Amino acid sequence: MIVVTGKFRLPVERLDEAMPAMQRVVTASREEPGCLAYSYAQDILDPGLFRVSEAWVSGDILARHFEAPHMKRWQDERAELGMSEREITMHVVKNSVNL
Repeated sequence: MIVVTGKFRLPVERLDEAMPAMQRVVTASREEPGCLAYSYAQDILDPGLFRVSEAWVSGDILARHFEAPHMKRWQDERAELGMSEREITMHVVKNSVNL
């Protein structure tokens, strides 16, 4: 399993405009084969800062995700919206334990 975590920032004055685009990309990503989880969450103490959390069946599936039409559209939209401070990390999980 591949777990993706990260963050990005959008200008606070553009959040109303950004929300529909983020909803589209999250919805479409969750429908992709091999997507186990996909979410963006705004930090409640830092408006405009979003946390990223994803889980994918495999690295190959994740690579296909980045080539999906909705991701290409999101890349253009986020640049137009002024995304900054984007940091994404991929973690390979070999075993997991429910605590």
